[in-house]
Amino acid sequence: MYRIVEKTHFSDKVVKLVVVAPEVAHARKPGHFVIVRCGESGERIPLTIADADERTGTITLVVQAVGDSTRAICALEAGDSLHDVVGPLGRATDIGLRDGTVLCCGGGVGVAPLLPIIKAFKQAGNRVVSVLAARNKDLIILQDEVAAYSDEVVIMTDDGSAGRKGLVTAGAEEVIQREHVAECVAIGPAVMMKFVALLTKKYDIPTICSLNTIMVDGTGMCGACRVTVGGKNRFVCVDGPEFDAHQVDFDEMMMRMRAYDKK
Repeated sequence: MYRIVEKTHFSDKVVKLVVVAPEVAHARKPGHFVIVRCGESGERIPLTIADADERTGTITLVVQAVGDSTRAICALEAGDSLHDVVGPLGRATDIGLRDGTVLCCGGGVGVAPLLPIIKAFKQAGNRVVSVLAARNKDLIILQDEVAAYSDEVVIMTDDGSAGRKGLVTAGAEEVIQREHVAECVAIGPAVMMKFVALLTKKYDIPTICSLNTIMVDGTGMCGACRVTVGGKNRFVCVDGPEFDAHQVDFDEMMMRMRAYDKK
């Protein structure tokens, strides 16, 4: 059992859980994820690790309630426990010193898996500019944590209730036009990553995206996270979750994700 020591509500459907998992906290790297189960008969839920503290042996998970299993996890309180936390899984982010600015674009709860990547790039000596986007100010998460490891944070909201009114691409393009961007990392809804990739391709900027939202089983057995990357089939949970965004067939991915929408 993995005890929850802290719970924070970002909104009525999004919570942050700090969970005691010493082995995961010690081994995890940016980009890794874990599989969690709320109870013995619970569904396997893949969640990207938002942060880890080796000293306390804890990891931080951000969970959005979208189905029965995630609602059950979000209903847990500090002092309760998760039945299983398996990981770290997946391929870690390629972190290093880049010849120019690293532009990090996060949409909604995608900011959670983006945070450790921002932190790692900054600690590697890079200039990091982060663009955070959401529908409104109440859905912007982890802004202070992102700011702690960014040289600049640009906030974009659909309704203009925080930062500037507009999409993530508007904020990203402003940065691209004023300084040399060596690499972009985009994590968020598939449609957001698609348009960030289209933007950065126009400027010939290498771009990494994380396709963690399409994962189900997390072991490569179910095939639900199959995506086309560079014309070849790839499985997000074992080949990713990060890929060259310019090679991902986002239209196919979004079409397949609609199969999980409630009618």
